Amino acid sequence: MKRRTAEPYKIKAVEPLAMLTYAERKEALKRAGYNTFLIDSQDVYIDLLTDSGTSAMSDRQWGALMVGDEAYAGSKSWKKLEQAVREIYGYKYVLPTHQGRGAENILSQLKIKQGDVVPGNMYFTTTRAHQELNGARFVDIIIDEAHDSTTEHPFKGNVDLSKLNSLIQEVGAERIPYVCVAVTVNMAGGQPVSMENMREVYNLCKGYGIDVMFDATRCVENAYFIKEREAGYESHRIKDILKEMFSYSDGCTMSGKKDCLVNIGGFLAMNDEELYARSRELVVVYEGMPSYGGMAGRDMEAMAQGIYESVDDHYIHHRIGQVRYLGQQLIEAGIPVVQPIGGHAVYLDARKFLSHLYQEEFPAQALAAALYLDSGVRAMERGIVSAGRNKETGEHNKPKLELVRLTIPRRVYTNNHMDVVADSVIALFEKRHQISGLRMDYEPPTLRFFNARFSPLSKDLELMPE
Repeated sequence: MKRRTAEPYKIKAVEPLAMLTYAERKEALKRAGYNTFLIDSQDVYIDLLTDSGTSAMSDRQWGALMVGDEAYAGSKSWKKLEQAVREIYGYKYVLPTHQGRGAENILSQLKIKQGDVVPGNMYFTTTRAHQELNGARFVDIIIDEAHDSTTEHPFKGNVDLSKLNSLIQEVGAERIPYVCVAVTVNMAGGQPVSMENMREVYNLCKGYGIDVMFDATRCVENAYFIKEREAGYESHRIKDILKEMFSYSDGCTMSGKKDCLVNIGGFLAMNDEELYARSRELVVVYEGMPSYGGMAGRDMEAMAQGIYESVDDHYIHHRIGQVRYLGQQLIEAGIPVVQPIGGHAVYLDARKFLSHLYQEEFPAQALAAALYLDSGVRAMERGIVSAGRNKETGEHNKPKLELVRLTIPRRVYTNNHMDVVADSVIALFEKRHQISGLRMDYEPPTLRFFNARFSPLSKDLELMPE
């Protein structure tokens, strides 16, 4: 008999949750313009909107807050964070930022020239926005399997080396400031990149003098999948796998709000001294002094501690296991989800779930809204709304994957909460043909998924009957 395991922690403090009635949720959804980002937190029962900044900190992290050094320059807390990044990730130079997109902004401004091309293993919203705002064109070089939600490929985040090489030949190496490799790939369903692929990408790029920069936001989860799925790494510790991963890059951007187990903060890391010197100048303009970069000393203390906790093998085993616990229930119920289950979330395939809707009727947005209406569970659209519009034609970008992301915060919910989520998704699937599509009533020019507003297409202005 397979023995069951429990969380590798015990609960020391609790936050009460309130569940609104159906009528109250319906009103809250209308006020939010059917956009789950605009629903007030107090109106949410189980919040699976994001794993960014939503982690529960440990007692040691809370204790670390109390010794934060808030010196404007040369903070002792900064020295601890710098040491943790160097020790765990292996980079020579580190600059703190207020969060990951602060690091993306600095990297994009320093590396990109007008007319450049940035290849990446599938886009991410803010990363692509920074690249395009600085004059670059993003080109997707992920393997084709990543765009198929049903393909059981162990490393669907891998870069297609032939696509990358063809692009280099087409535009010239001098037009490619760096290759952006996400580990794991969020928009593909939290899918990992193999160590072999990282090594091959790095070696190919070095032959052309092109830098490789990681989006390292969920790198610990990627390391776990390597340990589990890639031959030769079964007995390796997570921290050792991480160190090898980062050796196949020239630098990284990091949102500390995910794998670093804190609620705010990030960093830009690199090995190039000249790039570091230029980054130090720019971080003062956009973030703060190079020794705090938009973070308080207490935040840096908590992040340093979180970095060490994140590479604990027992922690990451449970982390991935809880996501799979939810995913497996949905698979067994016949719910269309991205497979294999990724590291930080379960992704519902909204195209298959709501097959009666056209993509222009925003099926993923409609499904996320219906989930909240049914149970108070808040999730996120990752489809045509997130993809935005083509800058030249003005047409919707139409990704092959039209997904709803059920994102599991770290160390926050129990498996009982996952059961509630599963029950709601299954109930919705049974009445899926009653769910209406949406029209977009307000569209911001950039990153529209944050603030866009919608209304139902049904004649009686109902998303679905009670």
